[in-house]
Amino acid sequence: MKKISIIIPSFNEEENIALIYENIKKEFAPLIYDMEIIFINDASTDRTLQQIKLLSAKSTKVKYISFSRNFGKEAAIVAGLQHVSGKAVIIMDADLQHPPHLIPSLIQGWEEGYDQVIARRNRKGEQRLRTVFSCLYYHLINKVVDVKLEDGVGDFRLLSERAVMAVLSLNEGQRFSKGLFSWIGMEQKIIDYENVLRKNGQTKWSFTKLMNYGLDGLVSFNNRPLRLCFYSGALILSLSVLYSIITFIQIVKNGVAVPGYFTIITAVLLLGGIQLVSLGVIGEYIGRIYYETKKRPPFLIQETNIRNGVTYEKNRPRIYQVRHHRGN
Repeated sequence: MKKISIIIPSFNEEENIALIYENIKKEFAPLIYDMEIIFINDASTDRTLQQIKLLSAKSTKVKYISFSRNFGKEAAIVAGLQHVSGKAVIIMDADLQHPPHLIPSLIQGWEEGYDQVIARRNRKGEQRLRTVFSCLYYHLINKVVDVKLEDGVGDFRLLSERAVMAVLSLNEGQRFSKGLFSWIGMEQKIIDYENVLRKNGQTKWSFTKLMNYGLDGLVSFNNRPLRLCFYSGALILSLSVLYSIITFIQIVKNGVAVPGYFTIITAVLLLGGIQLVSLGVIGEYIGRIYYETKKRPPFLIQETNIRNGVTYEKNRPRIYQVRHHRGN
C-alpha cells in the first residue's frame, strides 16, 4: 500500500490540531493509501505540542517535530520534507484554510503522473484592500522575477518523491518556498478551490510579515532591482547633465539667474530618496549573502518522535541538531 505523507506546520494552533487530524483521517478512510501526518511545532506558546502528543499517543501515524525556538514556516516545511517516508507529500496549514477534502483530488492528480498537484484558491471573502495589494504584487513580481508565481497559489500542494528530492537539493538558507516550488518545474496540475475562513484562532500573518514575505519573493530569484538602481542612476545623471546644459545656455544668452533654493532642494531630495532606496536594495542582497555565508542551520529540533531520522539522506544538508528523542 502506497503511503502519503502530510506535513503540517503549526504555531499556536491548539484549537485546530485535533480538528485537522480528524478531517484528514476522514478523507483517507475510503482511500487505498496509508498515511502519516508530521506536525511541525514551531515553538508554540500554547498547548499545540501537548495536543499533538495526545494524538501521537493514540496513533502511530502521527509524528511530530518540535523546534527549539520559532524558526518560521519556511524552516518547518524543510524539516518536514527531510523526515517524510511516503511516496508523495502533501503540505497544508493547520488552520483548516487548506481544506482536507481536496486530498483525494491531489492524490488523483499524482496518480495521473503529475509531480506537483497545486491547490489554487480564489479570493472570495477576503478583505478588499488585501485583495488589491495581492493582485498588484503578483502583477509586479511576475514582471521582474525569473519564475512564474500564480496568484492564489501557496504551499498547499502535493509533491511527488522526485519533486521532494529536487526541493531538498536546494540548500539555500534564505528560502522562499513558493518560488522554489515554481523553480524546480516538472509536470504540474492546478486544482481550484473556494477560499476558506479560519475555523479557530487568529491569522499569524500581520501586515509587516506579509510585506517582508513579499520582499523575500522579490529579491530571491533575480537581480533586477539592482539593475533598476543602475538604470535609475543613469537616467537621473543624464537628465541632470541635460538640465545643466540648458541652464548654462540660458545664462549665456539671456542672463537668466541661477535657479534658487526650490530647485536645489527638490534635486537634493530626489537624489537622496533614490540613493536611500538603492542602498536599501543593495543592503537586502548583501544581507542575504551575509546569512548564506554563515551556514547556520535554518532550524534546531528540540524534540521528535520520529525514530528513523531523515528519509532522503543523500540530499539533506546537515542543518539541524536533535536534543531529545522520544518514540511511541
